[in-house]
Amino acid sequence: MPLSKLRIRQNHSGYKVICLIIFLLIAIHANAQNEKFTISGHDITIKQAFEQIEEQSKYTVAYSKAQIDVERKITVHIQRAGLIAVLEQVLKNTGFTYRINELHIIVIPIPVRPLQRDVLRQTLKGTVRDAASGSPIPYANVTLSNTNLQIRMTSDSLGHFSISYIPIGRYDLQVSYLGYAPTAKKEILLTAAEEVCCDVVLTESFQTLEEVVVHAKINKERLLNPMALTGGRMISLNEANRYAGGLDDPARLSTSFAGVAGTPGTNAIAIRGNSPQFLQWKMEGIEIPALNHFADLAGVGGGLFTGFSSRVMGNSDFFTGAFPAEYNNALSGIFDMSLRNGNSEKSKHTVHMRLLGLGLAYEGPIDRKAGSSYLFNYRYSETRLMGAFTENTGISYQDLTFKLNFPTRKAGVFSVWGISLLDLNKDAAFKKYAEWETFDDRQKSKTWIAKGAGGITHRYNLGNDAYLKTSLAATYSDSHPKLEQLPGPNSSCHLPVVDIKNRNLNLVLSSFFNKKYNSRHTNRSGITITGLFYNLDFNLSPNFGQNTPMQKIVKGNGKAVVLSAYSNSIFKLADKWTASVGVNTQFFTLNSNWTAEPRLALKWNFKPKQSLSLAYGLHSRRERLDYYHVRTTETGAKDVNKNLDYAKAHHWVLTYDLGIAKGVRLKVEPYYQALYNVPVEPGTSFSIINHDSYYLDRRLVNRGKGRNYGIDITFERYLNRTYYYMFTGTIFKSEYLGGDGIWRDTRLDRGYIVNALGGKEWVWGKKRRHIFNLNLRLSYQGGDHYTPVNKAASMTHKNIVYDETKAYSKHFSPALTVDVGISYKLKGKHVSHEFELQLLNLTGYTGQHGYQYNEKLDGIEKVKVSNILPDISYRVRF
Repeated sequence: MPLSKLRIRQNHSGYKVICLIIFLLIAIHANAQNEKFTISGHDITIKQAFEQIEEQSKYTVAYSKAQIDVERKITVHIQRAGLIAVLEQVLKNTGFTYRINELHIIVIPIPVRPLQRDVLRQTLKGTVRDAASGSPIPYANVTLSNTNLQIRMTSDSLGHFSISYIPIGRYDLQVSYLGYAPTAKKEILLTAAEEVCCDVVLTESFQTLEEVVVHAKINKERLLNPMALTGGRMISLNEANRYAGGLDDPARLSTSFAGVAGTPGTNAIAIRGNSPQFLQWKMEGIEIPALNHFADLAGVGGGLFTGFSSRVMGNSDFFTGAFPAEYNNALSGIFDMSLRNGNSEKSKHTVHMRLLGLGLAYEGPIDRKAGSSYLFNYRYSETRLMGAFTENTGISYQDLTFKLNFPTRKAGVFSVWGISLLDLNKDAAFKKYAEWETFDDRQKSKTWIAKGAGGITHRYNLGNDAYLKTSLAATYSDSHPKLEQLPGPNSSCHLPVVDIKNRNLNLVLSSFFNKKYNSRHTNRSGITITGLFYNLDFNLSPNFGQNTPMQKIVKGNGKAVVLSAYSNSIFKLADKWTASVGVNTQFFTLNSNWTAEPRLALKWNFKPKQSLSLAYGLHSRRERLDYYHVRTTETGAKDVNKNLDYAKAHHWVLTYDLGIAKGVRLKVEPYYQALYNVPVEPGTSFSIINHDSYYLDRRLVNRGKGRNYGIDITFERYLNRTYYYMFTGTIFKSEYLGGDGIWRDTRLDRGYIVNALGGKEWVWGKKRRHIFNLNLRLSYQGGDHYTPVNKAASMTHKNIVYDETKAYSKHFSPALTVDVGISYKLKGKHVSHEFELQLLNLTGYTGQHGYQYNEKLDGIEKVKVSNILPDISYRVRF
């Protein structure tokens, strides 16, 4: 058959398929719109008419009793009419109209069109829910206010509220309901370009009727996880996009908090002297690998940037210790993140052009009637875009994030989500012989990294007080660094010195049942089954300087399973006393190790604006899979670390929280952490606590210890009346016991960290369309500890060799870093423009330095580490 005819037939077949799909969609739509109703009655109430609609269909009707008089008598005679005609007849002359969301008919007041046509307006909507059970709270009191306007309404019978035609600007939202402690959200920014969704959770109170003075608490004082009483804070989307030095990176944002240390060159998160790899990352309730671009290459646990934009992140919890029983496999903290849902009513698009790359974002409704939505965000970058600020032009990276949300009337809410990144770092060629100084100059490298996580999550409500949440997910990590080296100036062959293949696939099934048994007891219990599939092949030269051939240091190809179960209860002992009690268990089939960990917390709200909390947790962490499959030249093919047990830590935290004034808060948190079962190398100063390389080639035993103790202080003013500030200070000590039985300072024992950050916003113009923001952050912290160089051994090996008998006996100079963020926004009715300049570490000073062996001079030289990272961007939303 001639090729042209084949193509014609294929096109004709494709045309028929497209027509069939269009016909089916039209048929389905027509079936939904042509549903017929018969409603008849003389002097029946509006409520009775709504009930007849519900009896004859799958729709439910939601309304606010405080707004519409549903007992009002009407007379209707409708025979086999469509839904729209029925609703218009029932609501005729009532001052109300309707909005159909999924299978819910929501009765709302007819909006009054503004008389001032030159004033830009927007909509604020959301849902009020019970914090413990997640059930909607109907008829809650909702107040929206600023200096010029106050709007009051109540949520409808499904907990929804929607306020339309609000003049753009910043507003405070306060929500209250009888029997619940009121809550407030401050400085919500309404712009003409996009509406705002603001969900609110209320916590049940035990105040008697005589206790009529109740103060609303700012929303950030409460963690999102209802099982958590203390030990962390909630991070909002507004904070992530506001703080100077954030660079659209949630990880860098967290280094502004008390007890958290960071450096400009990496986004690694070091909490209270702990290694960054002791932190666990979670997304949508699933443990994920640290999704950082070029992860672990500049230090274990960190990377260049987080592999997704902070603008797709929903409100999230950040724990710094003594976290609830739901969390495991972490010693220092938990970053429990979520992806926000896309706009379910309007399509929105964003184009973000920046010095660091290009970003595209799309969100909008899939089915407005059903309330389903989509959210996509894609970013691409390569260092050629930053040629004036970097010498490495071989770096490129990209990432993609998405979330699809599908609420249903009876089957619960389904969401499909995913995150992926792809990194490439490639040196084009060897340097010329005349430019050789170190062995780095005669090397050529290529690093390829692919990571991802995604899954399906289902939430099903079981009555008003319970729900079941189940997730089926997969995480993937594949990295392959390769390094070749020229042995000498006249060499024609390339000597491979690094060839590492590290591939991991995890399949995760997680489910928990959350039930509010009564006003005093809520329980959450769940299980997680994780299947680990891996292929590891690490080959590395023991000495680059002497052109030593590679040796195999890790080899593993297999599978294992991690089983985890937990139960956690919140008890309201009295109105001022709350307790959290739980236990977490784990079992690791690779070496049959298991652990059981109790978690306890007690909170005393002894005054309306003051509370005292005490929390304890036993936490554990298993090692990276390649650590279990380490091989040495002495043992050959034997895995020397196969039986490594969990590293464990007791963590005590005492928290004093004081609300000084409206939106001003003081938090003081002393803590003590005792680590044990820490992997160390027998007879040496090595401990996994200080390990900072992307590979491990040592035999380890669980005989090490550690201790971290100190006090964190936070003094914060939330954004109010166009400005905010936060001061955080930490004084701490971090020590460890190595394999030689000697206590020493840890690598990250900085001693103190002080942060000061703040920002101011200016709004002007007839339509208040112009917004200028200035944000500043100053950080002053002690230097990391480091091990001095063994000069004699370094000269012999022609490579840097450290004197491990004096491990971490020296420390770098203190560092002062300055971050600046400046932005200008122009808000239009349908399009908004934003110009932004961010300067990370404006001074370029880090206080750190390193050492390298100079082959040309045949000597050791000191190399200063300086980091300054600028970013200029333009963002348009439409």
